[in-house]
Amino acid sequence: MILTFFDQFSSPYLLGVPLIFLSMLLPALLLPMPNNRWITNRLSTLQLWTINMITKQLMTPLNKPGHKWAIILTPLMMLLLTINLLGLLPYTFTPTTQLSMNMALAFPLWLATLLTGLRNQPTTSLGHLLPEGTPTPLIPALIMIETISLLIRPLALGVRLTANLTAGHLLIQLISTATVTLLPVLPTISILTTMILLLLTILEVAVAMIQAYVFVLLLSLYLQENI
Repeated sequence: MILTFFDQFSSPYLLGVPLIFLSMLLPALLLPMPNNRWITNRLSTLQLWTINMITKQLMTPLNKPGHKWAIILTPLMMLLLTINLLGLLPYTFTPTTQLSMNMALAFPLWLATLLTGLRNQPTTSLGHLLPEGTPTPLIPALIMIETISLLIRPLALGVRLTANLTAGHLLIQLISTATVTLLPVLPTISILTTMILLLLTILEVAVAMIQAYVFVLLLSLYLQENI
């Protein structure tokens, strides 16, 4: 059986069970159990602090009516963060490298922000399609350009997340393959590539966290335009 670099983007199975499901059980084990006290241990304190910090960062640009979206945006941020980081574990699969999943997350939420603006303030929402002070001959072209830029927002969200994670995974795969290949021939070069691989893995962890944050932050900015 000949494997390719893109085989890592297909979910591995063990006894018919996708391994990504097994890896996603790990965060579930870290969730605090029901208890009579608000804070039971340091882990619960860290979890509450992290959720509070994420919520504060996402809700800062929004006015008070937009704070009700925290119940959607904060769990989305935690979901993307968990999936992206778990996808870096061996023998697992990163669902967010699939454009279909990212579009399934981006399109409904983008459409919800757009419909919210059209319902609450239709004049202001439609006014974004035509900048103030536009010369009359340029009005049709600018309306068309702004409409296209508005409609490709969900596609940009999905493609950005997919491309960044896919590129990082492929680069790690290429360097790790080169490291194993060079080990019996050029051990010194193999050690250097191993060090590069470790640095790249740290960078990929940062990219996984940043891309999850950027995805949700852009959704909150789209929401800010419509409330």
